[in-house]
Amino acid sequence: MARLVMKFGGTSVADLDRIRRVARHVKREVDAGHQVAVVVSAMAGETNRLVELCRDASPMHDAREYDSIVASGEQVSSGILAIVLQAMGVDARSWLGWQITLKTDDAHGAARIADIDSKKLLERLDMGQVAVIAGFQGIAPDDRIATLGRGGSDTSAVAIAAAIEAERCDIYTDVDGVYTTDPRIVPQARRLDKVSFEEMLEMASSGAKVLQVRSVELAHVYNVRTFVRSSFTAPDDPSILNADIPPGTLICSEDEIVEQQVVTGIAYAKDEAQISLRRVPDTPGIAAKIFGPLADANINVDMIVQIVSESGNETDITFSTPASDFERAIETLNKAGFDDVGGDKGLVKVSVIGVGMRSHAGVAATAFKALSQKGINIIAITTSEIKISILIDAAYTELAVRTLHSVYGLDAE
Repeated sequence: MARLVMKFGGTSVADLDRIRRVARHVKREVDAGHQVAVVVSAMAGETNRLVELCRDASPMHDAREYDSIVASGEQVSSGILAIVLQAMGVDARSWLGWQITLKTDDAHGAARIADIDSKKLLERLDMGQVAVIAGFQGIAPDDRIATLGRGGSDTSAVAIAAAIEAERCDIYTDVDGVYTTDPRIVPQARRLDKVSFEEMLEMASSGAKVLQVRSVELAHVYNVRTFVRSSFTAPDDPSILNADIPPGTLICSEDEIVEQQVVTGIAYAKDEAQISLRRVPDTPGIAAKIFGPLADANINVDMIVQIVSESGNETDITFSTPASDFERAIETLNKAGFDDVGGDKGLVKVSVIGVGMRSHAGVAATAFKALSQKGINIIAITTSEIKISILIDAAYTELAVRTLHSVYGLDAE
């Protein structure tokens, strides 16, 4: 008997028929003798509707009232799933974030989890009761509901799995696992059986949308084995019932992966922008003067390249930021006293990811050669131990992804 956390997103609980399918997935695990906690998102589109309602009521609304309103979506879906399970003969009850208790900090609208008191939850699981938990929410120090930000239900699920020492956290979504790249761009993309926490974190932060970044961070820190699988596969499908390991991708420690690929996957992030500052003084503290105001304005900065002039007195600094922050970033730099600022939107960041890079030379050279042969110009490059990221014109996105996917031997046979 294992203790499992099962998480279902908004598309999986979009209507009553899909909720009944979810209940059958849950019942399958209960019938197999497992202790089960289920974390659910709001029904598809509901959170957007509630957010819009708040904005229409007042553009400058109270963040605490906002949390009270948008958290109600998960309250509805958890209650309905509990009712459906009960109708199937499964002992189940719904739990809200404050009932567990899932404690957060006071950053309403984007709270971070501080602690989970799992005692009551474990007592009910030991009694054989299924816990249906409203994701995305907890309770702040002011005893008000606090939400964890968009995609926060994944974070809730992983955190609860860590708190109750679950054997695994199964993330059910609208895809059947993590692929070597986006199958919509590369039909030859393959589903990965296993991916290390480090690789998944890089993929999620580089544009892959299968898992939310904060949930992968938590899984890594607390070593929560996380299994990505499809909620649209029939609960009684033979591929599930007759397999030791059902279709999906396991996110786990690198130690569990016997043989590492040099490159595991290719990710991309659209709507990137490049900003360049020309001829700034090459003096101590200049980087802080540039990036400090950007940080204060909550503008995310990613790829940073600095080139010092031959004289050594001036330097050019280039960095990337989301295209949505482009104008605001330039305005912020102008206010900070930097006049010679330019840049470009319409860019994309493409990343080559794989823990095998640690022990193999020439990975970067392979990428640069392949792209040059396709006539793709690289605007900026950054690297880490297991990732190479390049900034290119968005018009070349599909060509670049297909080229890199093929040159590293990731295409399915």
